[in-house]
Formats: sequence, structure tokens, C-alpha cells
Amino acid sequence: MTVRDALQGGDRLDVSHVSGAQASVGLFTGDVVAMVGPDATLQMAAETLVADDVGLLVVGTSDQVEGVVSERDLVRAVAFGRDPRTTLVRDVASTRLVWCDATATVAEVGELMMEQYVRHVLVEDAEGLVGVVSARDVLGAYVAAPD
Repeated sequence: MTVRDALQGGDRLDVSHVSGAQASVGLFTGDVVAMVGPDATLQMAAETLVADDVGLLVVGTSDQVEGVVSERDLVRAVAFGRDPRTTLVRDVASTRLVWCDATATVAEVGELMMEQYVRHVLVEDAEGLVGVVSARDVLGAYVAAPD
């Protein structure tokens, strides 16, 4: 079953029947990837995070991913005195990107997150970027796993 097959009517994906360590992370990438351009301000990025109810934005386009910017990146920038109305996303975005294939298992992605010390992993298939898996997604798969 692919992500696109599992989506029904644009609602959040119900993965309760495929939860656990061996579930494919592709099943957790049904939501649209929240994106922002590198020339957006931190204010615009923060507004996008809130509007899309996510913790990470991909910087660039689905064809050309340039980086990622997280809630933590925005908070850190403001804490260091950067003006969110004038500071550009490109100035704070992380360019150290961690990717996995959509066929990777939750367990594999969890291990990758621990090894690379990241909370988000970009997910790709033959067509390119298809989603982002968060540490919360990984934890949720384990918690929802049938006994």
C-alpha cells in the first residue's frame, strides 16, 4: 500500500493497522510537505509553521530542496537577537539534510534519527521528496503498535 493509496479524502492518515517498527515510513508521509522559499523572512516562516501546524519547513521546492528550518531554529534566531521581520530563512536554515527512502521502516528511520541526532528526516521515492517524518511520527508508530 502506498501513501497515496492510504489517503482518503485528504484526512490525516489512519495508520493504526500498519503501526510498529516494521511499518514503512511512507505510510506516515501523507500530509503535504510545508515549504518556504529561501528569501522568506523568519516572520513568514513562523506564520507558515502555525498555518500548516508543523514543526519543520522544507526550504526550496520539491524539485530543489535547499535546507530545512525548524521551530527550534526560529526560536534560537530570535534568542540571539535576529529580527524575524528582516532575517531571511536562508540565513538560519540547516543545510545538513538527512534523507531516507519511502520504503524504509520506522525502526530504520528511528535508528537514523539517533545516529544523526536529528528530529526530522526527509522522505523520498523515485519521484523525489514525498514527505517528512518526525520523531513524533516514529514514537506514535511504536505507541500505536498492536500488542
